[in-house]
Amino acid sequence: MLILVLAVFLLGFAVYMCAEAATAPAREHRLSLHRAARYGVARVRGGEAERKSFQERVIGPSVQRLSRLAQRLTPRTTRELIGARLLAAGLASRITTTQFFAVKAALGLGALAVTSVFGLAVAGAAGIVLAIPSCAFGFLLPDAYVTMKTRSRRELIRAQLPDALDVLAVSVEAGLGFDGAIAKLTEHMQGALIDEFALTLGEMRIGESRHDALKKLTERVPSPEVAAFVRAVIQADQLGISLGRILRVQAADSRLRRQAAAEEKAMKAPIKMLFPTVLFIFPAMFLVILGPAFLNLSHYL
Repeated sequence: MLILVLAVFLLGFAVYMCAEAATAPAREHRLSLHRAARYGVARVRGGEAERKSFQERVIGPSVQRLSRLAQRLTPRTTRELIGARLLAAGLASRITTTQFFAVKAALGLGALAVTSVFGLAVAGAAGIVLAIPSCAFGFLLPDAYVTMKTRSRRELIRAQLPDALDVLAVSVEAGLGFDGAIAKLTEHMQGALIDEFALTLGEMRIGESRHDALKKLTERVPSPEVAAFVRAVIQADQLGISLGRILRVQAADSRLRRQAAAEEKAMKAPIKMLFPTVLFIFPAMFLVILGPAFLNLSHYL
């Protein structure tokens, strides 16, 4: 029986090979005509596929989908608002609003997946309860980071403002115009405030009025000191007051504010030190002082 099956198989294989050999020229001719008819189309498509990188084919569409998901979850948060926050934090040149929304969605989904897996592995179905808070934490983490960066950048700008105003005042008193004074400032100083002044100078050079450029500066840097400086410069232009004197007054006022802020932080330091002192230092001190007394007392008991 086995020999009969093997013989039938070999016979069928032989018939198949004969048919392949007999139809090979016709198939080659038909394939050549098909390639000739589609030669240009195939080449163009292949060139487009080769030109597209992995980022354009995979990463870009994924970022767009994650961004749309994050925007659906937070419909009240507009792209303009996120753009303004990124600009105030100094992150607008590093990340776009689309990428920011994508990071929020990616962190939320990643935290949800990781917490779900570990929760099922450790506590079973009860561990999934932690997935929702972890997802919310991952989703809101970029917002907290941007807020922290905005505050730190605001403090840095507040610390740099008196020195920058001194340089502007000296430049204006030496005969330079306000635009030239800002250009001189950007040449000799560096920092977050100097970058903002450079952006303001660029806006004025491309045709923006000084008032509008300075108002945009206050929008990018929401600081009372910067707002007071901008108001003083605008009023000096409108009323014809000496700009050098105004800048001197603003520099002195900004320096006084910086000193008052430093004194306020110094007065808050003892109160902030109280909590680690009570939690960490006092228990160790009581253990060192009262430990031997309790050991001696235990011998008598």
